[in-house]
Order: sequence, then C-alpha cells, then structure tokens
Amino acid sequence: MAHLGGGFQAGTAVIPCSKVEISISCRKLRDLDVFSKSDPMCVVYTQDIKSQRYIEYERTETIQDNLNPEFAKKVVIDYFFEEAQRLKFEVYDVDSQSRNLQQHDFIGWVEVTLGEIVGAVGGCVVKKLRSNLQGENGDILLRAEELGSSKEMAIFHLKASKLDQKNWWGLFGKSDPFLTFYRANEDNSYTVVHRTEVIKNTLSPDWKTFSLPIRTICNGDYERSIKVECHDWEASGSHQLIGSFITNMREMSSSNQPTFELMHPKTKKKAGQVYVASCHIEEQSSFIDYIRGGMQMNFTVAVDFTASNGNPHSPTSLHYYNPYQLNQYAAAISAVGEVIQNYDSDKLFPALGFGARMPDGSVSHEFALNFQPQNPFCSGIDGVLAAYYHSLNSVQLYGPTNFAPVINHVARFAAGSRDGSEYFVLLIITDGIITDLPQTKEAIVHASTLPLSIIIVGVGDADFTEMDILDGDDVRLSSRGRYAERDIVQFVPFRNFLQSGSASMHVSQAHLAKEVLAEIPEQILSYMKRYGIKPRPPLQGNVNQMQGNVGGYIPPHVQQQPHATSYPSGPPQHHNMGPGPQHHNMGSFPQHHNMGSLPQQHNMGPLPQQHNMGPPPPYQP
Repeated sequence: MAHLGGGFQAGTAVIPCSKVEISISCRKLRDLDVFSKSDPMCVVYTQDIKSQRYIEYERTETIQDNLNPEFAKKVVIDYFFEEAQRLKFEVYDVDSQSRNLQQHDFIGWVEVTLGEIVGAVGGCVVKKLRSNLQGENGDILLRAEELGSSKEMAIFHLKASKLDQKNWWGLFGKSDPFLTFYRANEDNSYTVVHRTEVIKNTLSPDWKTFSLPIRTICNGDYERSIKVECHDWEASGSHQLIGSFITNMREMSSSNQPTFELMHPKTKKKAGQVYVASCHIEEQSSFIDYIRGGMQMNFTVAVDFTASNGNPHSPTSLHYYNPYQLNQYAAAISAVGEVIQNYDSDKLFPALGFGARMPDGSVSHEFALNFQPQNPFCSGIDGVLAAYYHSLNSVQLYGPTNFAPVINHVARFAAGSRDGSEYFVLLIITDGIITDLPQTKEAIVHASTLPLSIIIVGVGDADFTEMDILDGDDVRLSSRGRYAERDIVQFVPFRNFLQSGSASMHVSQAHLAKEVLAEIPEQILSYMKRYGIKPRPPLQGNVNQMQGNVGGYIPPHVQQQPHATSYPSGPPQHHNMGPGPQHHNMGSFPQHHNMGSLPQQHNMGPLPQQHNMGPPPPYQP
C-alpha cells in the first residue's frame, strides 16, 4: 500500500498524489549585464508546512545572453489536491560557476501554489517578477502537466549535413549549429525540453549522444508532435534559425534511421538535413526497483571521540548524557538510522569510534563501540545508542580528527559486494576541523568506485569549511590527479536544523534525515548505471515479508551468498585501490561479507549510568 502524506483522519477521503512536471520560461527579463544580456537561471523552493520556511528544491540550467529564456530542465513534484503546496521561484543573472546564490545578481521572485498552476485556465500561469528595484523585472510563465508512469528513456544520436551557411561575413567561417527539441502542448503551443551542445564551424555536425525520459519528450504518447529547430549559435545570444522540422517518437525510433529535411519557416526553402544515426528506448530503473529486487542497505556509524567535544559530564559538552533529551550525536544516529534500517533485513549495524584514547593507553581512529572488533554489530538503532553511551564511560576523549581510517574500513567491505545486492552508507558525526584532509580526500576518491555513500553530520559551532570541500557540490573532488568517479558525500551541519525555530528535537531530526538522505537514492542509481547493474526481479514472497523486509526476512539471493567467518580487526592497512572497480587489491578481507550471518549483537539494555571519568586529558598532537 502506498504511503500517503499527512495525518490520518477518520471519515475523510485522501486523494492519492500524482506527479506533475513544471515547465518554466520568462519574458522581458530585466537586463543586469552592462556589455551583454543577462544569463538567467531559476531556483525553485517548496515551503515546509511546519516551519513555514522555503527550502531549495531544484535549479534550472543557465541560459547565456537571453532575456526570454525557456528552460529545458523541468521540475517534477508530487501534487496533492488537499494541500496548498506553496512554491517560490527566484530568477538570477548568473555571473560565475559558484552554487552560492549570493555570488549572482538577483532579478526577481514570485510565490504561487501548485494548485494555482495546475488549475490555471489554458494551463499556464503568468506572474510579474517582484524585487526591491524600481521598474519592470519581467514575467515568469509556469506550466504544469501531469506525468505518466513511463520509465522509458530515449537514447538519441543525431547528425546533420548540408546545413545553410549563416556566417556570411567570414571568408572561411561556417555555422555553429545546435538543436533544440520542443514538445507539443495541449493548446498547440510548444515547450522546450532539450538543447544539444554547440559544434563550432561546421555544416555537417555530429552531436554527442544524449538521453531524455520518454515522459519528458512526449509524456508517453509516441504520436505526440515534436518540433526540432537547428540554430546557428551567436555569442550575442541572438541565435539565427537555420531550419526546423516536425516529427514524433514513433518516427524517430523507427529502425530505418529516418532523415528529416530542415525547412526555414519564412523562406520555405530547404536548409539541410538532420538524420537519426540511432534512437533506441531503454527501461529506466528506479530506486524502488532495486529495493524490490532485494538490494540491502548496510548502515555504519562512526562517532567523533576527540577532546574538542568537551567533558562528557558537563552540560556544555556535545557528548553530554541527558536522560530527557538526546544530544546531537545521539539525535543524528537516531534520525538517519531510523530511516535506513527499513532497508536492512537483519538490523545489525557496525558502530565505530575515532579520536579516542583506549584503556590500554593507545589512540585509536577505528575502534568498535562495543569493544568487539571481530563483531562490532549492534542490534538496531537502540543497540547503537547503547554502545555509544557505553563507550563514553570506557575511553578518554582525545584526538586528532581523522576520517580516513573509518572510510577505508567500510570501503573494504563495499569492495566485496559489487553486484548490486548491497549498498553501504557510512554516517560520520563530528564536531571539529578534520586533520587528515589529504588522506580523507584520497579515501573518498577511491570509495567513489564502490557501492558506498558517505554522510557527514557536523555538530556544534565549529568551522566546517573543509567539509564543504569533501561534499564536492561546487568543485569535483580529486586526490593526486585522480578525480572522484561519483559524488558520494553529503555534508550537513546539524545547527541549521536546530535553529529552525522548532522546540522539538523530533522535528529537527526529521528535517535532518530528509536533508542528508535526499541524495542517497540518486547516488545508488549512479553506481548501478555506471557499472551496468540492472535490478533483480522483484522478490516473491507474501505481503508481510515483502513490506520493508521486516520480520527477519532475508532475500533468497542474499541467503545464498558465501558467509564471512569473521570481521577484520586492527588498524587498516594501505590497499592499492587501482584505477577502477575491477582491479582492487583488498588483501585478505572477505569478498562476500553478509551481515546476516554474524552472531546477533547482545542487547545492551537500558542506557548505562554515567560514571565519574574526570576531565578528558589535554589534546596532544
């Protein structure tokens, strides 16, 4: 049964949500550039019902030198008839590659409800953009269309020949052609859905292969009209139309490699040919497809035990145990773990610590919170929390703050499960500035080839600038000349949610989990797609077994995997990760580690009473 948003109310009817696609365009934007036209981008926000704050939801692409942009990137959103679903659209003139919106010029904004867009007469809402500047900022046009359920993806490879020459002023210059694809709307207008790259100085371009969801290009209707325009690119933004043609997906995907004549709409003369070198349809797998096929998500927690957290017995410490409210470490463990545990059939979670001085006097950056290195598994999230509190009474907070050992620890197991049956998620919770940044960057670059995602939650008020570097949203992460194959790191400071104005830690945890887990499904899909891993057929079983993999049900293909006899212990050795995922030398570590085969973790029972540990020793680098 599908889960519906909102609370249950007896005697009322709940309308299941649909997915709608919002197309965005603008007209007569204010020109904020001195020597050229603005380079607009639109940022879309949704309003959180409880906090009334707007949260960034999506960004369009940037269109160069254009005051009348039609954005190709669509916004797909769940539509609930019974909810207001307030949206905000902000338009910016982009001045750099930075994702920081303060680095760009603000043009204007508008607020609207999704219901207003869906219910608009003619299917389109036109709003004036607002700002604090005097004069007109331009209009924004919003169109919503309900999406079909098609998962098909169209893969295109297009070429052209004998295009008209548009650069008449150059003795040797030729056109700089690109294609724009438009989908027909119900009112016979057209909406842009894709633009190819520009190929300079040629009349016979061969564009790169690209893919579009069938729902985007024709909403599942293979007879729906598609208009394709070929333009000659101009630096001024005033691109010259070479010609256009009308087709549909039925024609383009036919097996005879169709050729289309470009016609100029005004002169009615032929302007060249575009032919389909290839066009085939593939089924696009979803995150749910992999879950239904039995993929297990293995969750590992790594906790910062460095001295900068403060004396655990002081109320100002980030590790302080309050029997009436979770500290930020426990809250983060609970928030993320409660969501992920639904996708792990055995509910056994390794729990690690770093930056602590152990009872024997050594400093460890990779120790089991339950002090069983051969079996660091905790039974459920309650077991993880019990092991965490027990460790606070057993070690001394020390330092420094090193991430690489715990990342390499989980990576060793992820390297033994590359077939799509398992995906690993590592949650690192920390309060301070990382001290092994080069080693951590190298570990993340290596891990980007594996079925692994890393969530970093920052607690307290420290400077987390270096965490943004690891996140890799602005600049692709690299180490010693090698770039990360995938973006696998998500960093979030917990304080952003504690300052939301809500007095409830439960609400803060829900917001934290939503933020840090938002990228996980896409990261899983990026791994599967990169290595050509298709979802397994949906598992056969009764409803109780299939729903959330609860009740101890273990997928058959997981049960049949070889079991590891022990869990590796001791400090991690340096492993040559190799140039790609097929050539990792993982030493003697198990190749098929099945968490379900390990002994059950002893339930540690109620949280232990705090003992007098004394103040932590001073940090010694």
